Amino acid sequence: MDYRYTLFPEIESYEKGYIKVSDLHTIYYEEAGNPKGKPILFLHGGPGAGLDPMNRRFFDPKFYRIILFDQRGCGNSTPHAELKENTTWDLVEDIEKIRQHCSIDKWVVFGGSWGATLSLIYSILHPENVLGLILRGIWLSRKNEVQWLYQEGASRFYPEVWEEYLKPIPEHKRNDIVKAYYDIFTKGEEEKQMEAAKAWSAWEGSISKLIPSKDLIESFSDPNNAIAIAKIECHYFVNNMFAKSDNFVIENAHKISHIPTIIVNGRYDLVCPIYTAWELHKALPKSKFIVVDDAGHSATEPGIVSELVKATEEYKELY
Repeated sequence: MDYRYTLFPEIESYEKGYIKVSDLHTIYYEEAGNPKGKPILFLHGGPGAGLDPMNRRFFDPKFYRIILFDQRGCGNSTPHAELKENTTWDLVEDIEKIRQHCSIDKWVVFGGSWGATLSLIYSILHPENVLGLILRGIWLSRKNEVQWLYQEGASRFYPEVWEEYLKPIPEHKRNDIVKAYYDIFTKGEEEKQMEAAKAWSAWEGSISKLIPSKDLIESFSDPNNAIAIAKIECHYFVNNMFAKSDNFVIENAHKISHIPTIIVNGRYDLVCPIYTAWELHKALPKSKFIVVDDAGHSATEPGIVSELVKATEEYKELY
């Protein structure tokens, strides 16, 4: 298919720095684009995936002041793969600290997958600071979503890859695979942790695109990336995202119903099946619901890229 919008050219950040957000954690942040431009915040997925230089390219660098950061425990933030003091609520507080550090009043918030979850929760808690939301690959971290991805569901589409994902887990512990992985990450020897991290991350990387990408799988399986992605994701999912209820976002969606919202989801997204995006759209009736019919989960697929860049162009009108 012919998509009108593509990524903007590669750019370097004009500002890089660190903010100490607790006695334990220091987070890395970047600013790119126009220092006097309109602020837009990029929230990466995972949790634990960290930033990629491509993340800066969804936004017109002449118009936007692009703020990005590595969430606790991943990327250039320290300590690496740390689970202590690493909860949804800690990340929301970090976003506010960045906003204040950068002297920003209001901004558009852009996030995909876990980044969409965090965008929504941040907006629910701080709606007065959000001009608009651009969300891709909707993940709400509910038990049924975790079950689909890590226990049974997506497994039926990639049985040969699923077998590799199961290998670190003894058969008698496979009735709760996420818990079994968590036990390895929190109690296992370092070698066992890395073996499990690679299996966990390779599974996710293998099903993220409509047509599997060797480069993406290798990136997810890189030891430094894998240990942060796997440990932190598992930590969040075992703890039900640290939310007060399983359906926290939908139950509180009325608090952000006035915020302009664009929802983009691949039709064949196996990581974040489209029914979740549809449920969110129904809870936010004024939101724009966009289905990319030839895409899976990854933000790098041409149709997803086109719709996301189109959304950032449309949102210039919000300022």
